[in-house]
Amino acid sequence: MRARPLESIVVGGLVAGALDITDAVVVTLLLGGRPLRMLQGIASGLLGPRSFEGGFGTAALGLGLHFFIALSAAAVYFTATRIWPSLLRRPLRSGIVFGLCVWAFMRFVVIPLSLVRMGHPGPLLIANQLFIHAFGVGVPIAWIAARSAQDLALEPVETKSPEE
Repeated sequence: MRARPLESIVVGGLVAGALDITDAVVVTLLLGGRPLRMLQGIASGLLGPRSFEGGFGTAALGLGLHFFIALSAAAVYFTATRIWPSLLRRPLRSGIVFGLCVWAFMRFVVIPLSLVRMGHPGPLLIANQLFIHAFGVGVPIAWIAARSAQDLALEPVETKSPEE
């Protein structure tokens, strides 16, 4: 089984990105924050504190960065399926593990290397982050990759007739 690259990366990344940003907006609103500021916070990874002075422009940059990261995660997963095709056979299990790996990479590598300055999230926020990365990022990426491989396997194979 081999997953289709375009479907796996683009569709998987966009679905995961949409689910993850929806969760971030809901959590931001529940905590009394503003989604615009949350998106500027994502942009602060590149721009530092001045991102909060940039209005809609830096919020748009934050949204773009968010989807770039989600598409990159889908590309990493797709590449991993080329090395370990068994990932396509168990999308729930492999997706949960992959999503948790994405969270760990973001939390312990990307954020510390960025210009983002934030406090330590409490246990409820960490639990939410783990949940959304497992089930809203990893599982959709893995499921879409597995589905694209199944669809590819079901396509008719062109054969030449004996007369040709």
